Amino acid sequence: MSMMEYTPESEITGRIKAVQREIGKTDLDGLLVIHHTNLFYYSGTSQKSHLFIPASGPPVLLVRKSYDRALKESPIGRILPLESLKEIPGLINENCGTDLSSIGLELDVIPYNTYEFYAKKIFPGVSLVDASPIFKRMRLIKSEYEIDRIRNACHILDAAFAKVKDFLREGMAEVELAALFEAQLRKNGYSGVCKMRAFNQDFMYGNIVSGGNAVRSSYFDGPINGAGVTPANNPHGAGWKKINRDESIYIDYTCVINGYTADAERIFVMGHLDETLVRAHKVALAIQDEIVRFVRPGVSGAAVWNLAERIAAEEGLGPHFMGVDTDRVAFVGHGVGLELDEWPVFAPGVDLQLKEGMTFALEPKFVFEQGAVGIENTFVVQKHGCENLNRFDEEIQYL
Repeated sequence: MSMMEYTPESEITGRIKAVQREIGKTDLDGLLVIHHTNLFYYSGTSQKSHLFIPASGPPVLLVRKSYDRALKESPIGRILPLESLKEIPGLINENCGTDLSSIGLELDVIPYNTYEFYAKKIFPGVSLVDASPIFKRMRLIKSEYEIDRIRNACHILDAAFAKVKDFLREGMAEVELAALFEAQLRKNGYSGVCKMRAFNQDFMYGNIVSGGNAVRSSYFDGPINGAGVTPANNPHGAGWKKINRDESIYIDYTCVINGYTADAERIFVMGHLDETLVRAHKVALAIQDEIVRFVRPGVSGAAVWNLAERIAAEEGLGPHFMGVDTDRVAFVGHGVGLELDEWPVFAPGVDLQLKEGMTFALEPKFVFEQGAVGIENTFVVQKHGCENLNRFDEEIQYL
């Protein structure tokens, strides 16, 4: 069971020093951190706050709610209550000695109206610059502490896969299987929220799809979506379809423990599976194995995608790779960390090169009218290759 955990001061101090080196390469006076994910990364708390990181010197955390929790959760040295947003410039000047002229914000996620409010009401005359590339780049390389958190999340997800045989039965609805699978994750510390940075890409827990529901598409940017239970919100994932014998049961889930994300998928079957799907699954495993042999520091995201796509095409499975028809997605892997859609991305034209300490989910998959197969695991880039952090059996699980 996972217990409440607080980020060590050494982690926070190291992250702030690292980002201050980046700020020093710009004309910015500092960064104003507002978004929950970055706020947690740099302060250790997700309470309603504004963290100002100056170009040099200690930061200051200004808290609206809950001040008491922020004091307990964050190792930041200067934590002050904030009664009004209009106090922010004065408190920054008073505590950091900074007369603001230019500050960086997370303009990739801050709504336009909020930006306008800051620009006109809080920081008139101050240049507000998009610092989102800095935030994304700084979280690319994970510390050993972060990798251990992701490894732990992978172990909890593996344990949930191992329990499927205990509660999967013929005739149950996909959504019922999802509830039982999610219960395994919840009782081990998953809060139920998997964060994504992309606009309108809402996500919760994961995805269970059986048989022909694999071709049910949705807005979510993934190769296999499913029907979901309603068109109202999150219209993808497990639905009301009954699970039958002799069809693929695709279970693709995240597991977020103490903020850090694991992402993995396995295929289950009650009975037997169509030989087309069996062969495609073997090809997916072969693609994963080839990529694992290929990946090392210096390899680009585009090169990984090209390798995967080439193998799928050579095996005659190109039209089924990463989706079907116009709903295919053009990526085979994505970064994971505090969010599900971090850098790096394994996709066409992505020149970003891998470095030691990057973490990613690799997911070669195939979709057919009769079902979906494939594999997904979470990896960390090592000095001479990469390490698979998931351990559950990758073969089709026959029950």
